[in-house]
Amino acid sequence: MFMGTTYNSIDEKNRMIVPSKLRLALGKGCVLTKGLDKCLYIYSFEDWTKQLEKLEILPKSDPKVRAFIRHFCGNAQECDFDKQGRIVIPQELKAYASIEKELVTMGAMDKIEVWGKEAWDSPNNLGKLEQEDFSEALLEYDF
Repeated sequence: MFMGTTYNSIDEKNRMIVPSKLRLALGKGCVLTKGLDKCLYIYSFEDWTKQLEKLEILPKSDPKVRAFIRHFCGNAQECDFDKQGRIVIPQELKAYASIEKELVTMGAMDKIEVWGKEAWDSPNNLGKLEQEDFSEALLEYDF
């Protein structure tokens, strides 16, 4: 289970340090891919396999399912940590998440989300709800 938020940055070679408490939970490596809401997702190999198993049972005849598989799997890459605990964020993923320099890295249960700080702080960020908004939304799920 991943949780907590860290503010960090990306260097000139597009490397980011995965915070040590999150890196320990990932194990020897991870999978990096495009997430939803214009952020990146980092999965442990175990959790990535679970996600693929969920995708496997979806109807491939549905064009939305096929599009999501292309979005999710077509942009995924396996990453190894260097000696400083860094991974490289490819330019395409960096652009997708609007990452410039500063990052917001947060645990989100079965994955880690990586946001460009400016995108995270933007008033147009649909991935960040105000307290009253998520309180109302969770009522729909009897939470």
